[in-house]
Amino acid sequence: MPPESLRPQDFLDHIPMRDFGAHRHPDTLPARPFEKRPSISVLTTTHDRRTDWLRAGQALEHVLLTATAHSVRISLLHQALEWPDLRERLMPPTGPRTCHPQMVLRLAYGPEGPATPRSGHTCAGCLRGRSLKWGYCRLCRCQARINGRTAEADVRARLGAIRHHQLFFMGLHYRRGSAPVVARRGGGRGAIRKPPPAPAWRPSPGWRQLPLFGQVPRDYGRLDPTAADLASPWLAWAKYLAYQLAEARGWGRGIRIAVNRGLAIVFTEYVDGDVIRHSEIFTPLRALDLRFGHTATVLEEMGIFLDDSKPSSERWFAERLEGLVPGIAAEAERWIRVLHGGSPRSLPRQQSTVWFYLNGARPALLGWSDRYDHLREVTREDVLTHLKTLHGHHRRHQLGSLRLLFAWAKRSGLIFRNPTSRIKVGQNEYSVLQPLAPAQIDRSVAATATSAARLILALAAVHAARVAQIGTLLLDDLDIGNRRLTIAGRARPLDDLTLKLLLARLEHRRRRWPNTANLHLLINNQTATKTNRAGNHWISAPLRGQDATLERLRVDRQLEEALTHGPGPLHLAEVFGLDEKTAMRYADSARALLEQSAEQQL
Repeated sequence: MPPESLRPQDFLDHIPMRDFGAHRHPDTLPARPFEKRPSISVLTTTHDRRTDWLRAGQALEHVLLTATAHSVRISLLHQALEWPDLRERLMPPTGPRTCHPQMVLRLAYGPEGPATPRSGHTCAGCLRGRSLKWGYCRLCRCQARINGRTAEADVRARLGAIRHHQLFFMGLHYRRGSAPVVARRGGGRGAIRKPPPAPAWRPSPGWRQLPLFGQVPRDYGRLDPTAADLASPWLAWAKYLAYQLAEARGWGRGIRIAVNRGLAIVFTEYVDGDVIRHSEIFTPLRALDLRFGHTATVLEEMGIFLDDSKPSSERWFAERLEGLVPGIAAEAERWIRVLHGGSPRSLPRQQSTVWFYLNGARPALLGWSDRYDHLREVTREDVLTHLKTLHGHHRRHQLGSLRLLFAWAKRSGLIFRNPTSRIKVGQNEYSVLQPLAPAQIDRSVAATATSAARLILALAAVHAARVAQIGTLLLDDLDIGNRRLTIAGRARPLDDLTLKLLLARLEHRRRRWPNTANLHLLINNQTATKTNRAGNHWISAPLRGQDATLERLRVDRQLEEALTHGPGPLHLAEVFGLDEKTAMRYADSARALLEQSAEQQL
């Protein structure tokens, strides 16, 4: 709002007036003496329904126009109506509740305020600043069309006589024909969207003959899509469930059409009691470029889908165990399955953790497979001989994996003695962390071309958030009113830069995916129709190949905090939620950098 549009305040403060945040302007609003007994009016309705709100708005419009015609100034005092207890006090203290206040008005005579600033294009009819066509605004063109035919020449002839506007709802000014066709996304025009499918439920089984043999595998690839059975009651139920899932998860029009086509193929000649398997429909649906994942979601909701596909980890395990002798391979396979699936005495590990340990133990197992058939034949000297060829983090990685393998083998009774016992891994000698150069940070900033990439950069460089923490951020973690952001369970204040980027990303999300049901802050085209988070690969992709990656920006932010506020590990642990060893590492690096800088100054 322009500062010149703000009016003076009441010197005696009889009734508080709206200042529209005058404290943000360089000059505070002046105070002048007002009338001692201000005229206050309350606009009320008999009920408090939506129709009453509309009628109250129409009545308020008449009041404002009448007051303007008689040079009476009106101030709208709606603050008291926003609180239920204050609104209750505006009602009559006794009698039935047939008076519901909708607006409080203050009426008085006063100086004329400044006119609303106009744009460079002024309508020739109403003199308003609007986008023009033929020199007139849209309201003037609609007024010229309302009493005559809609031909272009007829409308142009009537525009010169337009001096007023009649209020109307959208579409009602077309006297002949229907309302204008609503433009579709992308600017195209088309027919009205088809109505949703009729509600349907699981078909009643009724009487059916029990099959003599088990379910015969079906070949959906031989089915002609044009010969699909569209009258199947199972298909009607599946389409209704697909419609409900699409509305809940924000599936687009293309996904809905592909899912309906896939369901029509799957339920052709379907018999109650059959199970639809992953191995039977995956290849046919992919060959027709249909959505297998969304179709499988509908089938799971119906309870007739069986996922008989083999996990990718099984194939990876077989590849990594190739080359080992059968005895050692069988023992190593038991070990990785216990790691991945857990046991009564251990929790299951993530798939990436299992890969890490198996890759660490595999080089030693390959070497021992040339001489031994089982792990119980490996001795301490064999382990030490293998470790002599390794240095640095390679030695720590492989020794840690072997210690975990042989410790499990001893607990399981596969070996009699742990050959890795009393072999120390050693502490990791960390080097001094170095801050990033300004040119490196500038190149990373220049590489962010989208609102998501800029927000990810700010979260890593300002709030020291990890890639996984950025991906798991939810909309509920944002508190824009109080300028707070919760990352990994820790509430942090929002700075101006991050707040600006957050608002820009939320606006892009609202325009790009208005119907998405995904509650994560950062979504893309793949996750907008689902509920899972974006992957780490997509989050780190904009800065991949740069000197200042997301991880280095995060480390640089924590190192900067230690250099600015002093090398105190307790302060770093409190601000960023670091553990003791990590906080001490940053403190030691900051102390070494400060000492080096002091020596250079001398």
